[in-house]
Amino acid sequence: MKQEHLMNVILRPYMSEKASIGAEKRQEYVFEVLRSATKPDVENAVELLFKVKVQSVRIVNVKTKPKRFGQIQGKSKAWKKAYVKLQDGQTIDFATI
Repeated sequence: MKQEHLMNVILRPYMSEKASIGAEKRQEYVFEVLRSATKPDVENAVELLFKVKVQSVRIVNVKTKPKRFGQIQGKSKAWKKAYVKLQDGQTIDFATI
């Protein structure tokens, strides 16, 4: 896989209460990724960008939700997120990156 493509697979880390609990207890981090990303793409991208070893990757498609603003109806954008579990002893510190 080309490094240029791998650099664009991960869009940003996804921070929520559930994600921070997973990071503390299970060394599991959540990222928003490209809609076309696969598990090997995400694994290789995390290992390349953060210099860590990945144990497993789970990918979830986040579906759209209906939104309203007065009488105007619409929907939110669909996106994909990846749960990345690191091997024991590995961590990612987003404050220093």
